[in-house]
Amino acid sequence: MGSLKRMAVLCGFTVLFAATAQAEDWQVAKDEDGIKVSLSEVAGSKYKAYRGVTVIKAPVAKIEALQEDAVGACAWIHDCKSQKLLKQEGVKSWTYTQFKAPFPVTDRDSILEITTSKAADGSVTRALLEVPTYQPEVKGYVRVAQVDGYWKLVPKGANETEVTYQVHTEPGGSVPSWLANKFVVDAPFNTLKALRERAEK
Repeated sequence: MGSLKRMAVLCGFTVLFAATAQAEDWQVAKDEDGIKVSLSEVAGSKYKAYRGVTVIKAPVAKIEALQEDAVGACAWIHDCKSQKLLKQEGVKSWTYTQFKAPFPVTDRDSILEITTSKAADGSVTRALLEVPTYQPEVKGYVRVAQVDGYWKLVPKGANETEVTYQVHTEPGGSVPSWLANKFVVDAPFNTLKALRERAEK
């Protein structure tokens, strides 16, 4: 029994150190205007994951309401052309978004399944998952192949919220490396900046 316990403890430490090492893989790419963007390599992908963090002077409920307004949210989501709610069912919702891309890259579209969960401390997590076959592909757009990420809203006092936006995307089709490298910094930075401006009005 003792040796089993020792093995369990050892496994626990191994998992802990692995998780810590994983977290240290994030490299700060931009830290400006109160928004910090970090990037991380993703095994088996040529596209980096991004994580943007900022503090917004607004309560969680206000930010959550801005995010749940699918059509209105397009105004603050980076490169969004249009967005609509496809379906709402309990804690899950499905949105369809069209994104503009610079020439010569074809514009993208994306169908996200969003699962919202709330914790006892008042924080809200919105898990994002691409479901590319939820609806048929649309002519003139390349369907985003994969999105895996989340929004996390954590209350910091009565009227402040720490907002984390973390995503890894496989954009589908062909995307030049210069654009991919620009997108993973611009998307979280510009999205968080525009969201903050609206939430603090």
